[in-house]
Amino acid sequence: MIILLTNDDGIESAGILAMAEVLASGHDVWMVAPDIERSGTSHAITLRDAVRISEIRTRTYACGGTPADCVLFALLGAIPVKPDVVISGINHGANLGTDIIYSGTAAAARQAALMDRPSIAVSLVGGSPPNDFRLAARFVEENLSLLVGLWSPDHFINVNVPDIELCEPDGRTVRVQVTHPTRRIYRDHLVDFTAPSGDKYYFLQGSLVESGLEEGSDWAAVSGGRISVSAVHLHPLKHEDDAAYRGAVFREPAL
Repeated sequence: MIILLTNDDGIESAGILAMAEVLASGHDVWMVAPDIERSGTSHAITLRDAVRISEIRTRTYACGGTPADCVLFALLGAIPVKPDVVISGINHGANLGTDIIYSGTAAAARQAALMDRPSIAVSLVGGSPPNDFRLAARFVEENLSLLVGLWSPDHFINVNVPDIELCEPDGRTVRVQVTHPTRRIYRDHLVDFTAPSGDKYYFLQGSLVESGLEEGSDWAAVSGGRISVSAVHLHPLKHEDDAAYRGAVFREPAL
């Protein structure tokens, strides 16, 4: 397969390099990733400025835009191939539940799916630096054809792999569970200071993000030492909530 690798941690991050090393033996691997870390950029794209894309090594490009830009520009022709699949990661840290709203890793995979390309976001959960990305890379390598075959244009695939030290093996293998994204609970607050000029500056602070351990969720799976695979739909539809609005009587303004 022709594979496009991207991420939000940067073109020289250990996670994307580990994935490239494992996949290069059996596939045609190209990399287009941000020139600096762009974690938490969600699905931002560049509309009014030019985006610089520089070939820093053979088939390896540093992009001055966001993770979604990397995929958008690559698939529109910034590289001389048409990838069969886009893989975003391996991310340094989890992308679970509602965190995927903010995640640049997830956004890159979402952008590929929006452009009718099979796409997989891959993240490593927990562990102590330097992280060991080999298990996550091997999981993708061994299941790539299956994952591409399961994909449809309505979703991207979100994979979270526990660090080896957190896994609970079943014999000599790590179990895989198909999951749904959990609801994450954020308890953030602001820390501020006033500069000599009188301007006020704010920093976002918070405690560890909390997650419910509901059965079948991605968080429950990785907390139990299992690999989580979620199909994340592109269209935010929930018809149960629509019903209340359909029954409401809205005031229609006169022209």
